Amino acid sequence: VFCGAPSSRAFAAMGLLRSEIMQRATLVLPVEQAREYVAALGREASVQFDDMNSHGMRRPYRTFIHRIDELERILRFLYEEIMKNTRDEEGSMYERLTTERYDSFMETGDSMYTLEAVEKQLLKLHKDFLEFQQNNQGLLEQKYKCIEEKWVLSTARMYSNPNRQRSTSNQEGTALMNAPDDSMHFSNISGAILQADQERFAKTIFRATRGNTFTHFQPISEPLVNAATRAIVHKSVFVVYFQGGVSSNMMERVQRICLAFGANMYEWPETRDEIDSRARRVDELITDKSVALGAYERFVREELQVLLACPRPGCNSQIEDWRLFCAREKAIYVILNMFEGETTMRVACWYPMCEEDRIKGVISEARGTTMMTGMLLVDSAHVERSGDMPPTYFRPNELIACAQELVNTYGIPRYQEINPAIFAVVTFPFVFGIMFGDVGHGLCLLAAGLWLCMQGEDLRYHSSDTLRSLAGARYMIALMGFFAVYAGLMYSEVVGVGVMLFDSTYSEPENLSEEATSWELTWNHEVYKFGVDPAWHGASNELLYVNSLKMKLAVLFGVTHMVLGLFLRFLNAIYFRCWLDLLFECVPMTVFMFCFFGYMDFMIMYKWVHPMDDPPSIINTLIGMGLGMPEKHPLYEGQAEVQALLMTLTALSVPMILIPKPLILWLMSKRMGKRSQYVGLENMDDDPEIGEVEHGGNTGHDEFELGEVVIHQLIETIEYVLGTVSHTASYLRLWALSLAHQQLSLVFLQKVMLSSFVAPVPLNGIEIYISFAFFAAVTTGVLLGMDVLECFLHTLRLHWVEFQGKFYKADGVLFQPFSIRSILEDCGPG
Repeated sequence: VFCGAPSSRAFAAMGLLRSEIMQRATLVLPVEQAREYVAALGREASVQFDDMNSHGMRRPYRTFIHRIDELERILRFLYEEIMKNTRDEEGSMYERLTTERYDSFMETGDSMYTLEAVEKQLLKLHKDFLEFQQNNQGLLEQKYKCIEEKWVLSTARMYSNPNRQRSTSNQEGTALMNAPDDSMHFSNISGAILQADQERFAKTIFRATRGNTFTHFQPISEPLVNAATRAIVHKSVFVVYFQGGVSSNMMERVQRICLAFGANMYEWPETRDEIDSRARRVDELITDKSVALGAYERFVREELQVLLACPRPGCNSQIEDWRLFCAREKAIYVILNMFEGETTMRVACWYPMCEEDRIKGVISEARGTTMMTGMLLVDSAHVERSGDMPPTYFRPNELIACAQELVNTYGIPRYQEINPAIFAVVTFPFVFGIMFGDVGHGLCLLAAGLWLCMQGEDLRYHSSDTLRSLAGARYMIALMGFFAVYAGLMYSEVVGVGVMLFDSTYSEPENLSEEATSWELTWNHEVYKFGVDPAWHGASNELLYVNSLKMKLAVLFGVTHMVLGLFLRFLNAIYFRCWLDLLFECVPMTVFMFCFFGYMDFMIMYKWVHPMDDPPSIINTLIGMGLGMPEKHPLYEGQAEVQALLMTLTALSVPMILIPKPLILWLMSKRMGKRSQYVGLENMDDDPEIGEVEHGGNTGHDEFELGEVVIHQLIETIEYVLGTVSHTASYLRLWALSLAHQQLSLVFLQKVMLSSFVAPVPLNGIEIYISFAFFAAVTTGVLLGMDVLECFLHTLRLHWVEFQGKFYKADGVLFQPFSIRSILEDCGPG
């Protein structure tokens, strides 16, 4: 047997290095108490439910979900009312909304609220608000119509002629418009129209009446409100004069146009006395409507204050408690819709094996005093019988949460596979620091990370999505800043400038002239204590030396990173007892890696610790090693024999990856009669070389196809051999981005800051002040903004492709337990 289950599960439940051991079971609940059981499991346990009705239309609790949907619609309506009534005497009403008290709600939510009671209260509130809203809209419409009429009367008073008014008591007064000849009778229509429409309105009137009208507009300086939308509108008073009586065709035509434009029409007063009497009546109506509207606003605010109040100390506002209650109940009934059965409800579920006793205890406590109880029927042989892959579950941990999210974005770890996030917690910020290495910029990033760590709990529930995301990545940001500082110390660079941390190992000539512009330093045959000797900064060959150093460091770190991935592949193969993968994949892959690229790293370090007058080129040595050419300038004695042996092992490792595994699988299938009992490290559904899971679980590949297995192995061999070469070259981005960061920092400093130092006194103080502001802005925007993002993305690619590609399959299924707390947090504040 070449593959099988792990020989011991004792070390499997490591929680973080490998996923939790999962158990399959069937949960059986009585119908009458099913909701209470599910609610208890959602509060106190980690259980993932499978949908037993996914292939049918049976959803017995959809009526409850529809009711809750209606309640959520009412809650959204009430929240909109709170936003509309933004301020009162005590300030902003929305700011007094208390939210995110999840612990308090979880403790008392079940005992305080029931669906029927909350539904009754919300429906009554909604009905009352709608009635008052309709009344308020009618009052607003009447009030602003009165204001429009007041402006019409004001316009009429402006154009009236008081000298023509008669003083006799037996006559009402002279009309504001009288024709001197009874054969010429003029009429008018007055009202109010939107200022945005008045030009179109005048043109339409003119064209429809063939120029036989005169239209006058008077703007209303007071802003009005649309009663339906509550939007501010600006209107004008209009008066249309035309020849004809009130029943003429012209009058009818003008009225239709006014109605088409949505204009409000008011009767034009005929006398000054009528203006005064109507104005007094309109003022009284405006006062009455304002009083009624004030009473309505006070009622609405009183009701909203009740909703904003906390029903008990340390809890959410009443409306927020109702919203959380609806979110919780809806989630519970969604889970209940996954059950099957009429009198007894059943559902398949997954849960961590270590929580089995806890789950049974929750079921026992939820039973209460009733005779009927729920049952958890464990199905230990489900995986072997069906071949289903259990879900992957890692214990939540804030330190690795960000790294785990980055890993999960690429793909979920396979069940019990080594979790790359454990190593990414260190390797990700370290690789980032190599590219972003600078003490000054690293300290800025470290300070931001430490501030996020101190404010983490407060920022977790902040209204800004950006701050909440940064709070979740606070430990990763702090580590990125720390390793950037470490790499900056290793490069001896602060804001792109070399600094002397220790005494230099190079000395200047004794008789150095003051006029000398260049000179050669003498090495004291000592080793600099830490990092790069600052004497190299500013040297004529600085770029040549720094490029060589950083390029070789990038190759060393890259090969080490990939070797770590191969080591994890070894651990996976041993853990899953895949001896075929261990012997004919892991071993030859490691031989290939060490014999060629490991030897390249050895030569780099050998040249560092053995100074030579004319050292050979490593690239030329590797080319000669591959072509079998003799080395003219060997690094050490016996180099030719060692390289010949290493190249032979490298060449033999390629057919060892390609040939034995398909051949052994074919022989096993022949022996077992068209069925293979091999369980490989690859997924059973996408790996054509595997015919059947151990213990007889059929995956659908009953017929063993040798051609498919050979093609699959050929692709994997080519991918590894060529990928190892390209991946090693890919790590050179560490050198490229580090060099770009250092040169960009130096350019900003020289072109922005240093140019201001040469200005005469006192102008240099002003120039330095302005230059520093510009330098800080450019540094923050480019180096601490864009460059951080660039280095982050390159680091992400190195982990996803170069590192995880060596061992990580990323075809797992994420464990998604039913958690009421998580559901409440995901729905956020109202």
